[in-house]
Amino acid sequence: MRYIIYILITLWSQGLFSQTFNLSIAITEIRSTDGEIVIGLYNNKESFPLVDKQYKEITTEVKSFSGIYIIKDLPKGEYAVAIFHDENSDMICNTNFFGIPKEGYGFSNNFRPKLSKPDFSDCKIVINADTLINIKLIY
Repeated sequence: MRYIIYILITLWSQGLFSQTFNLSIAITEIRSTDGEIVIGLYNNKESFPLVDKQYKEITTEVKSFSGIYIIKDLPKGEYAVAIFHDENSDMICNTNFFGIPKEGYGFSNNFRPKLSKPDFSDCKIVINADTLINIKLIY
């Protein structure tokens, strides 16, 4: 009997502590249906918003001027999202001479950077349930 109770407690606690959630990202104001949308999800301030340092990345073809993209199976935690619209499909967020993006971009909390890249704290979202965020692209 103790063995059965031990197994039940173990199974219950694993289910309780290994919960994952989905992050739905509604992206609006996409300028054109050319190219791809590149979504970077970050889970620490040291890597945000560096390319190739994402916790997860989604690249998807643009099919309309807005869309909802879902990142599944995220553990509870703090995250930040950085997006760019790769209109010319070169997998680079092209910038002008001053480093300002020429292609559409956006961040969680719809943070709009002034003269430098945003900090993780500016864009931080807390995931502890299935979550929907909205991001308007900036061109």
